[in-house]
Amino acid sequence: MAKGKQKKHEAAEATAASGKMSRKEFEKKLAKLQVELTHLQTWVQAKGARVIIVFEGRDTAGKGGVISRITARTSPRVYRHVALPAPSDREKTQVYIQRYIAHFPAAGEIVLFDRSWYNRAGVEHVMGFCTEKQYERFLAMAPKVEQEMTVNDGIILRKYFLDVSQDEQRRRFEARINDPVKHWKLSPMDTESVRRWWDYTAAYHRMIKATHTPEAPWYIVPADDKRRARLNLIRHLLDSIPYKKLKVDLPKIPKTQPRPKGATDRLGAGQPIPSHY
Repeated sequence: MAKGKQKKHEAAEATAASGKMSRKEFEKKLAKLQVELTHLQTWVQAKGARVIIVFEGRDTAGKGGVISRITARTSPRVYRHVALPAPSDREKTQVYIQRYIAHFPAAGEIVLFDRSWYNRAGVEHVMGFCTEKQYERFLAMAPKVEQEMTVNDGIILRKYFLDVSQDEQRRRFEARINDPVKHWKLSPMDTESVRRWWDYTAAYHRMIKATHTPEAPWYIVPADDKRRARLNLIRHLLDSIPYKKLKVDLPKIPKTQPRPKGATDRLGAGQPIPSHY
């Protein structure tokens, strides 16, 4: 057996032995789900539906990764990824959920919140960025607001919490430190979650218990295995919304107009970039 093939074979055997899904298998299953996500997209547009998907979870749990797989093959005009920065001084004086409401979907839109109003029950509470009174008020208010959104206003709301073990979180932070393309994901606030693991655990327990309701339940996603977590979450999302595959009127490609006399297809002006590859 050639060395290259032998290495691939050994890698496949190691993957199978560890119980992890191979990249090839993952990509194959993901591709099918991404087709279904485009069917959901067409249905949402046709029905004028409004969908909010909240992604919460521990740091390094893979929120951004699953969102990127959802949006990779879909329209950014329908699937809108919202990841808000820390509130400005002006926003701090507003009703807490106000800055999130500004990003809520109009008809035919799906909004994916990469962290959400639940920051108040997580990082803000643990790190002392809000008062105890503000924290308790949020826990009491959130279920009422979500009931108004879903039951009375007709928004489809899905809330996912991605959970990883303590050892896996530490491993992923170490991997980010060792990988230059992941350095942008690191901040003192994020890594502080390693030290405050049990504070965050207590906060998340309280948050989920207080805001898990029949109208807006929390769905917990075990995420130590990133590939399975991504597939399972997307599959659950698709199964939880009663969409139907609708017929799409695809355009026909017309005949090209005849070339005008003396015309060239070269642009002429402008400077070509160097061909490095």
